[in-house]
Amino acid sequence: MATTIMILYVSKMNKIIHFPDLDKKIPGKLFPLPLLYVGNHISGLSSTSKLSLPMFTVLRKFTIPLTLLLEAIILGKQFSLSIILSVLAIVLGAFIAAGSDLAFNLEGYVFVFLNDIFTAANGVYTKQKMDPKELGKYGVLFYNACFMIIPTVIISVSTGDFQRATEFSHWKNILFIIQFLLSCLLGFLLMYSTVLCSYYNSALTTAVVGAIKNVSVAYIGMLVGGDYIFSLLNFIGLNICMAGGLRYSFLTLNSQLKPKQPVDEESMPLDLKS
Repeated sequence: MATTIMILYVSKMNKIIHFPDLDKKIPGKLFPLPLLYVGNHISGLSSTSKLSLPMFTVLRKFTIPLTLLLEAIILGKQFSLSIILSVLAIVLGAFIAAGSDLAFNLEGYVFVFLNDIFTAANGVYTKQKMDPKELGKYGVLFYNACFMIIPTVIISVSTGDFQRATEFSHWKNILFIIQFLLSCLLGFLLMYSTVLCSYYNSALTTAVVGAIKNVSVAYIGMLVGGDYIFSLLNFIGLNICMAGGLRYSFLTLNSQLKPKQPVDEESMPLDLKS
């Protein structure tokens, strides 16, 4: 969050990008994104510690149908039967892929489903708040980080995580510091690319892209790394999941009702806007 604030503020001062200055209307325009943002992180970290990786991956796929549902309710979007079936194929494929690892953990299930809800709601509300005439994509990123950095530090202090971080033994290791700063930069790039994907496409497309990425990593893991244990059920599920994702991509790219690409007003000079 600190990296996001610094990069966007410096870019704004140098007139590389534009987003609204802070005023009393900003919190109202941004709400409830900051709460969803933190809820997403906390529930995600809690669920990963309670569930096995295959089961976590399966249950996280429920983010996709939840995103579809919330886009229909909040943004009023309508989806064709083909789109809905491709989304269901992704979820079905994920279930089949992890069918051999169905271990019940009530606390883990609660956290991961909360994580699904927070992730879906965060994606849909981010799409809603990115109107160039309001906060825009840079404003959403900047003020989301600004409003939540202090509460997040307070939470980390109260749980003891902040003290453990400050006592970490490698803060004098130059190589570690370089890698840590690079991870902060990559974290900003990840958030920015996710927001950019939702800005030019939809929250649902961003969720599906994430699912395809996970399956692609699984395919690569079969050939590289040597720790993949082949299972017919797992392989069939991965292929169904990938087929559903590719079908969704095909339908999205070839839709006759494809909207025009929005104009990036935030990067336009103020004189051109006027």
